[in-house]
Amino acid sequence: MEVYEAIRARHSVRSYRDRAVEPAKLARVLEAARLAPSARNEQEWRFVVVSDLPKREALATQASTQAFMLEAPLIIAACAQTDGRVMRCGQLAYPIDVAIALDHFSLAAVAEGLGTCWIGSFDPAQVRRILGIPPEVQVVGLMLLGYPRENTEPLKKSRLPLEQIVHREAW
Repeated sequence: MEVYEAIRARHSVRSYRDRAVEPAKLARVLEAARLAPSARNEQEWRFVVVSDLPKREALATQASTQAFMLEAPLIIAACAQTDGRVMRCGQLAYPIDVAIALDHFSLAAVAEGLGTCWIGSFDPAQVRRILGIPPEVQVVGLMLLGYPRENTEPLKKSRLPLEQIVHREAW
């Protein structure tokens, strides 16, 4: 699949087929995340791959009881092993770096025929407890991964036109 096709096809999947993700596909999607760029090449991201049903149930419960999370055969906890470095622009580096890695992950998933959904409504302390994540590691997001249900159509993406979001030379 060509990269622009993957970008256009990517959407948040909230309904998954009862089908396991093949280890080779999971490995390729994780490899795409690993290849993402990061500030100063720190590569702070760490991923916890969760397939165990009781752990997925616990993660779904603490994430505002989003039941659709249980349809996905895998939940990936995207974390950062970081010293909390702030870039010169004033932004923490790790949330940006992990977000870039997760975007690579999502686009690779689409190319593999898989779907994803970024879960941002969660309690980091509970995720840390459920998955045994050390306190010094930051939990950035949860990502669902699985085969989308065939009969689900993504919502029509509403995007602003370029003229509304792009400024040339100055604001």
